[in-house]
Amino acid sequence: MKNKKFFLLILTLIIYISVEPLFANKKVLKIGAIPDQNQDVLNKRFNLFSKVLSKELNVKVRYVPVINYVSAVTGFRTKDLDLVWFGGLSGTQARLQTPGSIVLAQRDIDKKFKSVFIVNKNLKINPISRIQDLEKLKDLRFTFGSENSTSGRLMPQYFLGKAGIKIDDFKGKVGFSGSHDATIALVNSGAYDAGALNKQVWENNLQRSTKRTKNIKLFWVSPDYVDYHWLAQGDLDERFSRGFTKKIRSIILNLDIKDPKHNEILNMFNAKKFISSEASLYNEIEEIGRKLKKIR
Repeated sequence: MKNKKFFLLILTLIIYISVEPLFANKKVLKIGAIPDQNQDVLNKRFNLFSKVLSKELNVKVRYVPVINYVSAVTGFRTKDLDLVWFGGLSGTQARLQTPGSIVLAQRDIDKKFKSVFIVNKNLKINPISRIQDLEKLKDLRFTFGSENSTSGRLMPQYFLGKAGIKIDDFKGKVGFSGSHDATIALVNSGAYDAGALNKQVWENNLQRSTKRTKNIKLFWVSPDYVDYHWLAQGDLDERFSRGFTKKIRSIILNLDIKDPKHNEILNMFNAKKFISSEASLYNEIEEIGRKLKKIR
């Protein structure tokens, strides 16, 4: 009986020693992103980025898709997401709801970002250059992107307001398509007469999806504003290792367009490089967000 107990003890120890290394590093860095485009595009972009990040950090990195902008903000606040690619508004919302969170980086194009207003060609409306002429959109069926999009809702509504246009001035109830790609599809089909979206996504569709844009023309290009950025939880050094957050920032900033793998990632982000960023750059976004009651 004693021999049997001794044998079972030895066997248990052998199993523990064999299995324990498999679970020695349970830490997983969970990254996310606002679903501003087609999910297939996002999956490809962030899964590839996750592989590079995992190799450089020597930890498991998992991309966790979310269903909408609110889910991305909530996932960050509840710490179900550690590192998230946010738009200006959603990132500001998440940062204000998550004390200690850190703005790490933005793309080279994010310091001077723009929105575009598009119209269905059947309207026979000429493009404009002055913000005041946005009034030509009055009484049309209009759609924004996501309700919490910076380039697809917040800034377009802000610019409309500067032209004296309220949401009630449009025909029927304004739409919220959910993403920039969806806004293009709705205006192209004629379901809506006009819409506003991210300039970079619009230009990508012009180049790669002529069928999706054949019934649309550009109406107006907005002034510059600051937009997308990476936001990290403030306790990553405590949960992973000392200097972990700094290392993530360094990896992002050192993505090199001359490196084939990095080049593919940068192309999917529509950027030549990432640059340093900080929370103070989004003060105007916060101010506009509060004015339009998107931040309380």
